[in-house]
Amino acid sequence: MRAAPPSWRCAALRVVRIDRQADLLKRSGRGPGLVSGFLCLGSRGSEEFQTVNLSEGRDISRDRVRVNDQIRISPIRLIQDDGEQIGIVSIDEARERAEVRGMDLVEVAPEARPPVVKMMDYGKYKYEADRQRRDARKKQHTIKVKEVKFRPGIEDHDYNFKVGHARRFLEEGNKVKLTMMFRGRQITHPEIGKEVLARVMEDLQELGQPESFPNMEGRIMSMVLAPIKE
Repeated sequence: MRAAPPSWRCAALRVVRIDRQADLLKRSGRGPGLVSGFLCLGSRGSEEFQTVNLSEGRDISRDRVRVNDQIRISPIRLIQDDGEQIGIVSIDEARERAEVRGMDLVEVAPEARPPVVKMMDYGKYKYEADRQRRDARKKQHTIKVKEVKFRPGIEDHDYNFKVGHARRFLEEGNKVKLTMMFRGRQITHPEIGKEVLARVMEDLQELGQPESFPNMEGRIMSMVLAPIKE
């Protein structure tokens, strides 16, 4: 038991504040089943309270939760599917109410006393939660480093071909490693290789910016271009 936060006025015999789930999900865009709010129980005389924090964005689709007949503890604190607080009822009464509304019972706060149970269409909820996770994975983009190799004496045709590849990689959101390969006595004139890389940077300046500048290691000079974030 711990004292309630000073910003609350838990003077009533029993005070319950749990944000309406449906409204919260529409505003936050965090997906169905995310529970937010506080459950604050207390008495006027003792000034002691049991506070259960439900505002951590818990996604019950990822947890092992009790549904319908799996909920055996009684009584429970029941929340209707539209967010209305029904209050403390027996589990049998909760099942009857859920059956009338064609809903499932889902235990959303097992740590509370009594546990908090919400009416919802659990099958539809699971489907929507899975669909949102799939959509989120599709939007994720893993940045890769693509390498494009050049030589100091590269001809215009080959140069344009390779720059075209680098341009496509940057447009896809990937980084591009520009590698200059020196052969034989070419190593005695590294400035020629730098001129080629400088030309590449200039041709791609609208798409990429240097993340690292030309660096010489043995017979290889390299640098990295990163895509410009819009």
